[in-house]
Amino acid sequence: MQEPCVFEFADSFNQNFLNDRVQLTPGANEPFYQAPKPESLAIIFSNQDFFSSALHELAHWSIAGHARRQQDDYGYWYSPDGRSEAEQLHFFKVEVKPQALEWAFHLAANQPFKFSLDNLINAVPLDAEQQFRNKVFKQLKNYFKNGFPASALKIIQLLCLQYGNLQPIQVPQGLPDEF
Repeated sequence: MQEPCVFEFADSFNQNFLNDRVQLTPGANEPFYQAPKPESLAIIFSNQDFFSSALHELAHWSIAGHARRQQDDYGYWYSPDGRSEAEQLHFFKVEVKPQALEWAFHLAANQPFKFSLDNLINAVPLDAEQQFRNKVFKQLKNYFKNGFPASALKIIQLLCLQYGNLQPIQVPQGLPDEF
């Protein structure tokens, strides 16, 4: 399945979220959130031309509250590829909600979702990987049951409109087969 053009989606996002003082800018070497300045918008930089990267970064933006959105990269730490097992477990803990939202965004765009372990150098224990996948799925079901954050719901609606999925998104029956 061919991925949608991230630049076209960014144009739509930027038009629809102008009042939120945020701009999605694909094409960066690394994803990064640049907090707004008094005279400029916040910028969500996504990796290269990857549609999934844009959706992942929008998930982080959707979760961040007002105070976090005033800090570059929302004030969070990031440990690059090659994390220790303890660092990877912490990564899993903080990535459950963003990846659950990213999954919902993929559903709205009619695109397959793949979990991101974001650690290609060191092996991740299979049981920790499976626990992470289960927690993301549980969180996704929780969002369906109790509601999505307002900005995430607006993104879901935009994706549904842009990619022809005019029906409400549904909870998947189970986990995706592959990463």
